[in-house]
Amino acid sequence: MELTDMDDRDKAKLTPARARELFRGGAVTPTAGFSRGHAQANLIAVPVEDAFDFLLFAQRNPKPCPLLGVLEPGQVSSELLTGGDIRTDLPSYRIYRDGELVDEVPDATGWWRDDMVSFLIGCSFTFESALLDNGVPVAHIEQNRNVPMYRTSIDTVPAGRFAGPLVVSMRPVPASQVADAVRITSRYPAVHGAPVHVGDPGAIGIPDLAHPDFGEAVDLPPGAVPVFWACGVTPQAVVMASRPALAISHSPGHMLVTDARDLQYQVP
Repeated sequence: MELTDMDDRDKAKLTPARARELFRGGAVTPTAGFSRGHAQANLIAVPVEDAFDFLLFAQRNPKPCPLLGVLEPGQVSSELLTGGDIRTDLPSYRIYRDGELVDEVPDATGWWRDDMVSFLIGCSFTFESALLDNGVPVAHIEQNRNVPMYRTSIDTVPAGRFAGPLVVSMRPVPASQVADAVRITSRYPAVHGAPVHVGDPGAIGIPDLAHPDFGEAVDLPPGAVPVFWACGVTPQAVVMASRPALAISHSPGHMLVTDARDLQYQVP
C-alpha cells in the first residue's frame, strides 16, 4: 500500500520499520499519527568539533532538548532505528550552512560528512497517543495539518557556541481538559513533558497564532485554550542564531519514527 492510499488508521498501524521504508522510498509527509504507540524523535546532526558544545547545550536545556540517543561520529544507525539509516529514513531534512537554510531534501546523504554526530531528541508527537487515549483532542491530527511551532521571547541557556530562543509547539485544548493535558504530558519528561505555558501567547512573545514560524496554523475550536510545549525544533532556531558551519536537521514535523515504545518514556 502506498502512502497516498492510507487513511489515518492505516498510518497509525504501520510498524516503525515500514514507515521508515516508505520515507526512504521518497514519501514526504508530517509524521504525527504514524506508528501509534512508538516514539518519534527530532534530529540535529553537527560536525564532531561542535558536538560537545551541543551535548552541553542539551544538558542545560532538557525541556526542549531531551536526548533519546547520540550516535557516534559517522554512525548512521542505532537501536532506535534498527537496520535503518539516519540519512534517509526521515521524510524530509533541512540543511544549514553558517546558520542559513540552504536546502530541504528527502535524502541527506549528499550533505553527510563522516564526522557528523547525530543527536536524537524527544518529540511531543510521542505523548499524543496518551492524550488521544484519554479523550483529549489533538487539533493538527484532526485537521490533517503539521503542528504549529513558534519562536518565543524565552532564551535558552547558552553552552559553548550555541545559544538562541526557545521554540514551542501549540495544541488548543478544551478549557475543561487543560488540567488533564498537563497531568498526562507531565508523565513524559523524555519527550518535553508538561507544558511551558498555558493561555496568552503574547506573554511568551508570540504575536499571532495564525502565523507560526514552523509548521501550519490550526483552527482554535470554540472554548479551547492554547497550550504550549517546549519543542525539539529549538535546536534549529539555535543553529540559525549561532551559525555553525554545517547542521543537518529534520524538517519541522517530519520526524524519525523510532522502534522505541511510547511507554518506555512514561514515568509513574
